Amino acid sequence: MDWADRLKKLLEERLKKPVNRRTFLKGALATGGVAAVAKASSEVLHPSPYITDRYTWEKFFQKHYKEMTPRDKEKVFARIESETKKKYGVEVKVSDPQPIPGVKFVYCLNLSACNGSRYCVKACVEENNLSRSPQIQYIKVLELERGSFNLEKSNRYYEGESVPNDGKFYLPAQCMQCDNPPCVKACPVQATWKEPDGIVVIDYDWCIGCRYCQVACPYEARHFNLADPEIKKEEINPNQGYLSNRIRPRGVMEKCTFCLHRTRKGQYPACLEACPTGARKFGNILDPESEVSRILRNKKAFVLKEELNTVPSFFYYFDD
Repeated sequence: MDWADRLKKLLEERLKKPVNRRTFLKGALATGGVAAVAKASSEVLHPSPYITDRYTWEKFFQKHYKEMTPRDKEKVFARIESETKKKYGVEVKVSDPQPIPGVKFVYCLNLSACNGSRYCVKACVEENNLSRSPQIQYIKVLELERGSFNLEKSNRYYEGESVPNDGKFYLPAQCMQCDNPPCVKACPVQATWKEPDGIVVIDYDWCIGCRYCQVACPYEARHFNLADPEIKKEEINPNQGYLSNRIRPRGVMEKCTFCLHRTRKGQYPACLEACPTGARKFGNILDPESEVSRILRNKKAFVLKEELNTVPSFFYYFDD
């Protein structure tokens, strides 16, 4: 058995309980040695054939986001900015806005107003530097028959420039930012967690691409980068957040973050600003005077798959 096989076996054993890369390294070093780990680390962390250059030695030893000091973050952000400039030829700025004390973000969506235009999808792709090829979209818009609410019979690939179509209504879905997120529980290396403002985030440099979280999510809200993201130079959004819309490398999971690089600075999510009908509402549920608080007090709001007890922070409602 060669070093790669031995290290893979070790990782499989350790994935039976939550681990981090240091725990893994400790066992790997006891098994072999520094040279063996250096040679096999990328393959061990990414057994997928799509991954060949995910980790440099520096990235492999990078601390978890929660463990980084401000100085550590400065170094990591500078490295990401340099790598982006080298790969895409664009100057970007990576920021790290923190949760606002006393704020718990929720989304409300008026299904009576949504017209299925998918402008929200386009805005999300542009704002969050989503890959155009292979295509990744955080928001899917489902077309349903009026009078029916069978999501399994919905059409997410409807066509036509003239919407809404007769006899149809539309239900956009994205990450629900659950208060009881099964995706977080499924992650074997604690690369994803829920922030104090309610947003579930991913440390892309810590993610090992195992896709357990994708399987655990009942909303199909997590997406895996099978290849290097393809984005034209002129289409890259240079205002990037470490935990949100920086360009993700291949081999990691990604998802909607309620545009935290915007919302933590007092702006609305890009999808809301693009909505032509005002169907989308966003705000702080802890503020009793906020629009979302008034909606949840006065409307018959509901969440998707309530029976799963994921406790979503994304609500739907109809006009009375």
